[in-house]
Amino acid sequence: MSTLEAVAPDASATTVQLTYREAINAALQDEMASDDAVVLIGEDVSADGGVFKTNNGLVEQFGAARVRSTPICENGFMGVALGMSLTGLRPVVEIMFADFLPTAGDAVVNQLPKYRYMSGGQFAVPVTIRSISGALGRFGTQHSATGESWFMSLPGLRVVTASSPGSAYELLRAAIRDDNPVIFHEHKAMYARKGAVRRGAVAEIGKAEVTREGTDVTIVATLLMAERALAAAEQLASDRISAEVIDLRWIRPLDIPTVAASVAKTGRLVIAEEQVHAGGWGATVVSELVMAGQAFASPPRAVSLPYDLPIPYSPPLEDEIIPSAEKIAAAARAALGR
Repeated sequence: MSTLEAVAPDASATTVQLTYREAINAALQDEMASDDAVVLIGEDVSADGGVFKTNNGLVEQFGAARVRSTPICENGFMGVALGMSLTGLRPVVEIMFADFLPTAGDAVVNQLPKYRYMSGGQFAVPVTIRSISGALGRFGTQHSATGESWFMSLPGLRVVTASSPGSAYELLRAAIRDDNPVIFHEHKAMYARKGAVRRGAVAEIGKAEVTREGTDVTIVATLLMAERALAAAEQLASDRISAEVIDLRWIRPLDIPTVAASVAKTGRLVIAEEQVHAGGWGATVVSELVMAGQAFASPPRAVSLPYDLPIPYSPPLEDEIIPSAEKIAAAARAALGR
């Protein structure tokens, strides 16, 4: 299955209402049903539908040979996934918490993104890494990171974020069909969210989505922040401020043209991210726009995590540091001098 086939739209898509969790499960079901080469591996993925119940029914439907639980050894089973991909399989690897992506660092940094290049294009590496990301689950400092920008500078690797049930379904299918390794970030605090899903659709690789049109300020966000940016836009509308919201979706490749077109219209930019701003996709978006000579009516603003504070376990403290819709709206007002 080629990458071009992976991004082709499906005219037979039908719209259904699913939770974010069900949308991920549906994408796995549909890809495993359409391609026998797709397999799922990871810690506890087969037992009871996985720790977060995203894999319900898969082992019963496709069998233990295609839905395999692994030991707690991320670098080990990530290396196994590489071997699987080189022999014709399309493995989906579940990393239970994004915080443990670094334990598979050698495979993610040195093996998966470089193998196709080092083979002179003779091998594809269609490995999808499902990284369960984000805070607000009260999991503490070591289990609450998004990790969305950690690997964005690696040539050969794609990075994607899902902010709604619909995007989770379409983006996961696109990731699985791609012949390049993809880190797919899903947010654990969103699993119960319900929304429209175009069952049968496959997302376009590298394309952001304008989820709300506006004329006064552009808000760019990912994951849970994309949802909160829409809530902020609703608050701003009551003040007669028209906010355009962009769900970035792909962190590698970045869709700078969509953001640039929006900022050219609004003149103002707010970044909303559940991560430290330094060294992340938000800082890169601002840098790319500045280097391209983008004009701003006021300096870009970022609503991000504190620079020197790990995510706390305390629920009130965790709630306080994660950017809220109110904080995003305040940044937009500041950009307008309100």
